[in-house]
Amino acid sequence: MDVFAALGDPVRRALLRRLAEGPARVVDLAGDHDISRPAVSRHLKVLGDAGLVVGTTQGRERHYTLVPSALEPLASLLAELTARNPRIPEHVLDGLDLEVRRTTRDRAAERQSRTERRNAG
Repeated sequence: MDVFAALGDPVRRALLRRLAEGPARVVDLAGDHDISRPAVSRHLKVLGDAGLVVGTTQGRERHYTLVPSALEPLASLLAELTARNPRIPEHVLDGLDLEVRRTTRDRAAERQSRTERRNAG
């Protein structure tokens, strides 16, 4: 199972969001969803097969943990896609800020001048 296929299901994405907060038992994960524990276990198996989670047995319970490094293919794809639409460079925004301030100052001075001419006349 590859990461992208595993992430295709909203329940699996929700499980990953929950596991991003920290390890959890199957029973706790199942409590967050309107599906059975066996169904949650099947979703966790898919996530495990994709390398996104690791399950460990502690006593009679199964605990799952997110494997953040397994998200690297997704992070790489997102980085590639966002690189094609670069953010506006900081120096361009600085120039825009300067122009807005200059325009605001000039308009305020113009209003002041009109007011003074009206009051003088």
